[in-house]
Amino acid sequence: MKNRILIVEDDSSIADAVALNLQFSGYDYRVFTDGGEAADSLADDHTYDLALLDIMLPGIDGFELFSYMEQYHIPVIYMTAKTDSASEIKGLRDGAEDYVVKPFEMLTLMVRMEKVLARTGKLNTVYRVRDIEVNTETRTVTKSGEEIDLQPLEFEVLLMLIRHKNIAVSREQLLSEIWGYDYMGETRTVDMKISSLRKKLDLGDAIRAIPKLGYRLEDR
Repeated sequence: MKNRILIVEDDSSIADAVALNLQFSGYDYRVFTDGGEAADSLADDHTYDLALLDIMLPGIDGFELFSYMEQYHIPVIYMTAKTDSASEIKGLRDGAEDYVVKPFEMLTLMVRMEKVLARTGKLNTVYRVRDIEVNTETRTVTKSGEEIDLQPLEFEVLLMLIRHKNIAVSREQLLSEIWGYDYMGETRTVDMKISSLRKKLDLGDAIRAIPKLGYRLEDR
């Protein structure tokens, strides 16, 4: 079952960009541009796994809207232009899971979402692209029903790409998330893992190299 995300953001360009990336990554979502309307809707529809809330909203602001999320036990990530520490401290003390300041890289938001969903036990454990299935609980990968043996780092690279399918992921992002922030190796390490995945899973046409950036796993 797809994770369902609530987006409350009055800037249509940001809301559209977030929604598009959620769609590409296999999430269901609903968008509101008014805090009051989002709050009113919860009485009839509150089956969300996570809410992404702006703070400065028409109707009611994100801090007030948070209290409505609490009633239905919906975890919250704030995504806001408010950079002052007082707002961040208030948001986190009130109980928000995370606080992301605009402008932000879309992949950064997606990774933080995954961490919250995993922490709250709501993250999907099975991912599919083409004829490949990845199970994060058993850490197994199958292709057309046949299990494929991957090295641990190959598994992590594939998981990163499949969780963000159809989105370009940079070599630096892969190194940061998989090898760690203090990893000092060359990005060629990533290229070698990608080459291995292409061969083992016959993904030569699906894992596209993005010049001067990284890779994108395409599922069209």
